[in-house]
Amino acid sequence: MLRLHSGALYIGATKDLEKRYAKHCDGSAGRTTALDPPTSLVYNEKHESFSVARRREAQVKRWSRAKKEAWVARDKVKSRALSKSHKN
Repeated sequence: MLRLHSGALYIGATKDLEKRYAKHCDGSAGRTTALDPPTSLVYNEKHESFSVARRREAQVKRWSRAKKEAWVARDKVKSRALSKSHKN
Protein backbone atom coordinates (compact mmCIF):
# COMPACT_ATOMS: atom_id res chain seq x y z
CA MET A 1 0.00 0.00 0.00
CA LEU A 2 1.51 3.30 -1.08
CA ARG A 3 0.77 6.79 0.19
CA LEU A 4 0.56 9.08 -2.82
CA HIS A 5 1.49 12.75 -2.97
CA SER A 6 -2.21 13.69 -2.86
CA GLY A 7 -2.65 11.69 0.36
CA ALA A 8 -4.54 8.89 -1.40
CA LEU A 9 -3.68 5.25 -0.81
CA TYR A 10 -2.70 2.99 -3.72
CA ILE A 11 -3.16 -0.78 -3.40
CA GLY A 12 -1.41 -3.29 -5.63
CA ALA A 13 0.14 -6.74 -5.78
CA THR A 14 3.56 -7.68 -7.08
CA LYS A 15 6.10 -10.49 -7.08
CA ASP A 16 9.01 -8.05 -6.52
CA LEU A 17 8.15 -5.24 -4.12
CA GLU A 18 11.43 -3.30 -4.39
CA LYS A 19 11.42 -3.31 -8.20
CA ARG A 20 7.72 -2.37 -8.42
CA TYR A 21 8.09 0.43 -5.86
CA ALA A 22 11.03 1.85 -7.82
CA LYS A 23 8.92 1.82 -11.00
CA HIS A 24 6.09 3.64 -9.20
CA CYS A 25 8.57 6.23 -7.90
CA ASP A 26 10.08 6.88 -11.34
CA GLY A 27 6.63 7.16 -12.93
CA SER A 28 6.93 4.12 -15.20
CA ALA A 29 4.57 1.73 -13.36
CA GLY A 30 1.29 3.14 -14.55
CA ARG A 31 -0.89 6.18 -15.02
CA THR A 32 -2.05 6.63 -11.42
CA THR A 33 1.39 6.87 -9.86
CA ALA A 34 2.81 8.76 -12.85
CA LEU A 35 0.24 11.53 -12.21
CA ASP A 36 0.28 11.24 -8.40
CA PRO A 37 3.68 9.86 -7.33
CA PRO A 38 4.14 7.85 -4.15
CA THR A 39 5.68 9.45 -1.08
CA SER A 40 6.06 6.25 0.93
CA LEU A 41 5.32 2.56 1.25
CA VAL A 42 2.98 2.46 4.24
CA TYR A 43 2.01 -1.21 4.43
CA ASN A 44 2.79 -4.55 2.83
CA GLU A 45 2.03 -8.22 3.32
CA LYS A 46 3.67 -11.38 2.02
CA HIS A 47 1.56 -14.25 0.69
CA GLU A 48 2.31 -17.82 -0.30
CA SER A 49 1.41 -17.20 -3.95
CA PHE A 50 0.68 -14.36 -6.35
CA SER A 51 -2.91 -15.53 -6.78
CA VAL A 52 -3.48 -15.26 -3.03
CA ALA A 53 -1.90 -11.79 -3.09
CA ARG A 54 -4.25 -10.71 -5.92
CA ARG A 55 -7.29 -11.91 -3.97
CA ARG A 56 -6.09 -9.95 -0.94
CA GLU A 57 -5.53 -6.89 -3.15
CA ALA A 58 -9.12 -7.12 -4.39
CA GLN A 59 -10.38 -7.46 -0.82
CA VAL A 60 -8.46 -4.41 0.45
CA LYS A 61 -9.55 -2.31 -2.54
CA ARG A 62 -13.18 -2.83 -1.46
CA TRP A 63 -12.48 -1.38 2.00
CA SER A 64 -13.52 2.16 2.86
CA ARG A 65 -10.84 4.82 3.01
CA ALA A 66 -11.38 5.03 6.78
CA LYS A 67 -10.71 1.32 7.20
CA LYS A 68 -7.57 1.50 5.04
CA GLU A 69 -6.32 4.43 7.11
CA ALA A 70 -7.02 2.52 10.34
CA TRP A 71 -5.13 -0.46 8.91
CA VAL A 72 -2.12 1.73 8.00
CA ALA A 73 -2.19 3.18 11.53
CA ARG A 74 -2.27 -0.41 12.88
CA ASP A 75 -5.46 0.48 14.77
CA LYS A 76 -7.08 -2.96 14.90
CA VAL A 77 -9.95 -1.82 17.11
CA LYS A 78 -11.00 0.95 14.72
CA SER A 79 -10.40 -1.26 11.68
CA ARG A 80 -12.65 -3.96 13.10
CA ALA A 81 -15.34 -1.40 14.00
CA LEU A 82 -15.29 -0.20 10.38
CA SER A 83 -15.73 -3.70 8.99
CA LYS A 84 -19.15 -4.24 7.44
CA SER A 85 -19.19 -7.84 8.67
CA HIS A 86 -18.94 -6.64 12.27
CA LYS A 87 -21.75 -4.07 12.11
CA ASN A 88 -25.19 -4.85 13.53
